[in-house]
Amino acid sequence: MKYTILFALTVVLLAGCSREKTEYTAQFEPNLVHAMKYQIKEGIPMEEALKDANWIIDGMFGTPDEPTLPEVLLDDDFSDLISLDRIKRAAGPIGENSGLYRKHCVSCHGITGNGRGENSAILDPYPRDYRHGIFKFKSTKRGSKPVREDLARSIRDGIDGTAMKKIPELTEEDIQALVDYVIYLSIRGELERTLIDDAIFELDLEGGDRIVDRQIGETIAAEGREQLEKQVQAWEQAGEPEGERGEEIAERLDNFDESMEIAQEMLEDIAFDWLDAEEDVVEVPEPPADIPVADSYEEFVDLSTGDQAEALAASIKRGQAIFTGKVASCSKCHGEKGHGDGQNKDYDDWTKDWTTRAGLKPEDTDALIPLMARGAMPPKNALPRNFSEGVFRGGAAAEDLYRRILQGIEGSPMPASTFVPGEYEKDDIWHLINFVRSVKKPEPETSEAI
Repeated sequence: MKYTILFALTVVLLAGCSREKTEYTAQFEPNLVHAMKYQIKEGIPMEEALKDANWIIDGMFGTPDEPTLPEVLLDDDFSDLISLDRIKRAAGPIGENSGLYRKHCVSCHGITGNGRGENSAILDPYPRDYRHGIFKFKSTKRGSKPVREDLARSIRDGIDGTAMKKIPELTEEDIQALVDYVIYLSIRGELERTLIDDAIFELDLEGGDRIVDRQIGETIAAEGREQLEKQVQAWEQAGEPEGERGEEIAERLDNFDESMEIAQEMLEDIAFDWLDAEEDVVEVPEPPADIPVADSYEEFVDLSTGDQAEALAASIKRGQAIFTGKVASCSKCHGEKGHGDGQNKDYDDWTKDWTTRAGLKPEDTDALIPLMARGAMPPKNALPRNFSEGVFRGGAAAEDLYRRILQGIEGSPMPASTFVPGEYEKDDIWHLINFVRSVKKPEPETSEAI
């Protein structure tokens, strides 16, 4: 608790200092936490690797005020996914045709999309860190990216039970621009993470390997590739000792080209994951004719008193048996009555990424200080949903609940369903939905004033 308060105060003080400046230049933050976790785990200095990764992505994606897109994302294949014109509408300082993200999103999600805006420390759950490329509430399979409409829906409607609220003033054009910018920040951040991951597992950083030769890259940028190659050719033709220098530069140019080609391939893989999401949408079947299923709590109440009341009651009973049974084991986390009072000491994947997966315990505050000092948010438990509140962050429609139960919730401890013939089958999802709806506490009746 004390670290959460200190972190919140630090963010507020820093925000106050930034407002006192007469000029402000927005900059993307390097992923210090991702690099530092490897430095702690592997004992390898990561400063140069982090600089190399950011040199590459800054060249590809530009700045928060002047965003650009890598050439691959300007291809016609990606025209329906992401557009530089829409990105520019969302990016930059607040103005007539720019700044949507900075006006509506940055105070929580941060300039970099790392979930570290000035209000983030006091929110529960924390705002989403887009750089992992993971989004909880989507219509696609577990392990797949969301489709554009999944992101648009979260922006358009907000997310119940969180600080993510509906913003009535946003037009549909605004929403689509923000969707593009979220995808842009996510691809950018995921590429940074992938470059660092690859450096750890494929390069000998301690032996002097580099993600990219920044010096050669900067020379190319300053003098031009053609001019540098002419100089190399002249050195090689001049004989010794200039020839050795020419050979060295030629080899470094080849290594630079190979490094940039690898980065390009990584980017393409990430981008095509987004493009392929449309093929991974989970189709929700119609419920069987003998299982009445409501699309909202109000419809559920009507069903419980109508002609299908008996069938609904039987479905609820079956759903409760599945809920508390050993196969689905929903009650392990959500509690026997669905009040969210079961196992509640787990963490989401954003926290596990820099704690348990790096060999650190989320409860070991002293060990986490170096990472929190570099931007990691103090760990908070991922609390199971209390269904008596009737709040469903991923949507309350029957198809939303069906997908959450079938696929689980990406990035959270909520697993995908594992079916066992005769004990827990796909049609039982509809029974679970009915049981979960039945747990909601009815709204208190209000008497009309006389």
